[in-house]
Amino acid sequence: MFSARKHGETIESIAERMKSLRLTYPKAGVRDMTDLFWREYQIKIPRSLVNSYCKTYEPDLVKQRRANRLSRKLFWAAGLFDVVCVDQHDKWREKWKLGLHVGVEPMSGQILWLEIWHTNRNPKIVASYYLDWVEASGYMPLVTQSDPGTENYGIANAHTALRQWHDPNMVGTLSHRWMNRKKNIKPEIIWNQVRRRFSPGFEDILLVGINQGWYNCENPLENLVFRWVFIPWLQKELDTFRHRVNNFKKRRDKNKILPQGIPNEIVDRPSAFQVMDFRVKVNKEAIDVVRQRYAPRSDQVFDLVPCNFNGIISNMYVFLGSPEITRSSCWDVYLALLNKLEEPNIQPSVLHTLETWDSTFVDGDDGQTPELLANSNPLANGPGVRTPAGSFYYGGVNHGNGLDQDQVSVGDEDPGNSENEIEEADLDGAFGLFSEDEDDDMLDVPM
Repeated sequence: MFSARKHGETIESIAERMKSLRLTYPKAGVRDMTDLFWREYQIKIPRSLVNSYCKTYEPDLVKQRRANRLSRKLFWAAGLFDVVCVDQHDKWREKWKLGLHVGVEPMSGQILWLEIWHTNRNPKIVASYYLDWVEASGYMPLVTQSDPGTENYGIANAHTALRQWHDPNMVGTLSHRWMNRKKNIKPEIIWNQVRRRFSPGFEDILLVGINQGWYNCENPLENLVFRWVFIPWLQKELDTFRHRVNNFKKRRDKNKILPQGIPNEIVDRPSAFQVMDFRVKVNKEAIDVVRQRYAPRSDQVFDLVPCNFNGIISNMYVFLGSPEITRSSCWDVYLALLNKLEEPNIQPSVLHTLETWDSTFVDGDDGQTPELLANSNPLANGPGVRTPAGSFYYGGVNHGNGLDQDQVSVGDEDPGNSENEIEEADLDGAFGLFSEDEDDDMLDVPM
């Protein structure tokens, strides 16, 4: 890594590289652009230099940031891994048949997973995201939380089964909260960040194929080639975004009690931030049994494309020289593969695969609704139910009854947006508040 001083960097010398970054991150603020410059070019430049660049070359963005107003909303959490919140995102479904899914630890703000696949409506794929994270981390939360919807039955059952395996007292209780009326707040914050910080530049790239007439998601062959080329590449980009957010130190907020710091550090060292930790260690055997029941790896939903088709297109990719798939080359690779697959000597085997492929079954839209675990009662308290103290509690501490009087707890605050307006009336009086101005931290365009 080299410093800007050693390279003699100036506003003019960084201009072309900043413009290149802007193509992919058109709405990134000063802090993001400083970090992106370092990651992309391995040169550390001061924020003051990026600040000066923005004022000189991007006055409209500066004006837009000055006009920004935050709408404060509230979210409560008793401690680390009291709850893990999950949610799907369908903004890319209609045009590209892509579904996103996120899991977040609300106390620290750590993004546990941020996945993209050809569906986010199949309960098995949703459950697999959760089980993959549990297996990698070695622990689970007390409660999972999601919007209502049968696509979340898999994760509700899988988590409940794991909780009952490790705590016999939980048998007969569903360890999952269903959040109505857009009360699943923390994932909405993450989607707000994704829409502002990640999506704009990548949507511009994806729209090229539609605008040029290269891609129609309703065309089976084009859809499969698109999946094969774009999903793994986009997943790498999303992993990079998640890594940046999880290692990003937010600007200090005087309204925030605890914790303040880098999300990964809060999770790794909760005692240093005076935060309670409720994570539960998980037995590997339990994960294997639950996975086989609710998210078996042999299921077709886990195939990026049909197996036969994968063999054909993989061979074509090698024949083309295995070109690297990047922001600038993704459509070129897609078109080259599509052209090869449409050649007369290849087309018969491709057509046979398409004729036997049932995309409706794989996407989980075949009308088969999974059942929740039998004889599972809801946790104590929850949405719409006041505790004896007169507050609302959505977590899993003390089997849903909340913290004892002598325990300290803190909450979280969400700067709502016009797309995801979140009611806050039912959250009044739950626990002590800390604020977290996510938009302000992440979209820090200079004033």
